Amino acid sequence: MMYHLSFSRRAEKEFLKLPISIAERITEVVSDLKTDPRPPSCVKLTGSESEYRIRIGDYRILYEISDKEQAVTVYRIRHRKEAYR
Repeated sequence: MMYHLSFSRRAEKEFLKLPISIAERITEVVSDLKTDPRPPSCVKLTGSESEYRIRIGDYRILYEISDKEQAVTVYRIRHRKEAYR
């Protein structure tokens, strides 16, 4: 089952500011979310029904899954110090 993958405007801007080496690693992980939106490395965020986090080195990818619409929306890509502010 394939999920539709989208980025919020904020996540797109954050992605473009990343170092190339980190951006390449994040691209690989995010593209895999289309086929498996809940990989073993993801952690469900407390206090939320559908928000998850994946750790890539010192960076965090925060995203939301809608099973009903079969959609994954990445809404933050930040350094771990700033990810949850």
